[in-house]
Amino acid sequence: MPVNAPNDNLDVLAPSFNLKNIDDEMVSLDNAKGLNGTVIVFICNHCPYVKAIASRLKKDADDLLEHSINTIAIMSNDVINYPDDSFDNMKIFSDKYNFNFPYLYDETQEVAKNYNAVCTPDFFGFDKDLKLKYRGRIDSGVMNANQNSNIERDLFNAMIKIKNEGVGPTNQMNSIGCSIKWK
Repeated sequence: MPVNAPNDNLDVLAPSFNLKNIDDEMVSLDNAKGLNGTVIVFICNHCPYVKAIASRLKKDADDLLEHSINTIAIMSNDVINYPDDSFDNMKIFSDKYNFNFPYLYDETQEVAKNYNAVCTPDFFGFDKDLKLKYRGRIDSGVMNANQNSNIERDLFNAMIKIKNEGVGPTNQMNSIGCSIKWK
């Protein structure tokens, strides 16, 4: 059953974290944030919604990096009951989609709780001061983006607006995905 992420609580500060990356290094929000903004996305390896947007996430991350906006992915699912989301499988998933941004393991699920993340994917767009300005979907493609060349790039456009104007879009469409698998 798909879950919608709420898009309220704009202007709250991003909670800090220090999590293990797939390269076994620890990554903090302060070390990984972008000069002009930061996208934090909660994803996992097994969810069909995440698989459907993974290539588009990579493209948006690459394009946003050109604007000094960094992307950080976090996996918070219960890996005991969902072994496809294990740390080793995170490495495989990242390699498959050529992620060039941190993919962090939130083993305790505290970071997901601090962000009020509810689904995978769940997107949070922060300005340069780490204030939440966007909580919405990646784009209008949902599950069938490869069949539709007229996709509206909601996340990318929102982050550019945030960089240039300091505010997110007035209308933000909720992200939809699989529920986070809580312990």
